[in-house]
Amino acid sequence: MSTKTHAAQGLRVETREGAAVESALGPLAELRIAVFYEFPYLYEGTQAYEEQYLQTYVRSARSQVVLVWDGAKVVGASTVIPLLEAPSEMQGPFVDAGFDLARVDYFGESVLLPEFRGRGLGLRFFELREAHARRQGLSICAFCAVERSVQHPLCPPDYVPLDSFWAKRGYHKFPQLRAQLTWQDRGESEPSAKDMTFWIKHLDQVAHDTEQEQSGV
Repeated sequence: MSTKTHAAQGLRVETREGAAVESALGPLAELRIAVFYEFPYLYEGTQAYEEQYLQTYVRSARSQVVLVWDGAKVVGASTVIPLLEAPSEMQGPFVDAGFDLARVDYFGESVLLPEFRGRGLGLRFFELREAHARRQGLSICAFCAVERSVQHPLCPPDYVPLDSFWAKRGYHKFPQLRAQLTWQDRGESEPSAKDMTFWIKHLDQVAHDTEQEQSGV
């Protein structure tokens, strides 16, 4: 269990690990609900479910949560956990593709309130999570993103996908690595399955070449 803090443009960036995450579950859950309510996730979340889900990071001694504070308010957050300790639905696509799960760090979410975007915090999230992977001796970083059509009726006219940002960070989209998560969309009467596609970055080129040989990815 540990906590570290950094300064960023008047905001406080804090990293917590394991049990130290628990005291921030309330504001972290509220932030996830607020950000994921918007396109492309359109998620109708509840505080109780969110806090239960986030217990995954509390239980793991190898997890890390990055929190961005504006005074006493959490305005941004990012999570990371070794894939072996992540939810099983995140592990399945990697098992099927022949990956060694013991080498993969799973990036959960990066959420930031709109008024705090454009300050380099998204890049900072990636830097801190990749540093976490290296400390844990993990050579592959992976996250997944929901697949939504820009023709969706709730897609804002000014919506810009983050694909180019992720690509500039060295991540590659792997359409063959897909998971399905179920949640209730805004306007839905009941939950439905959503397709999620993984993006991957190999921190070690040798590991990358070996992984390609083993999995064909």
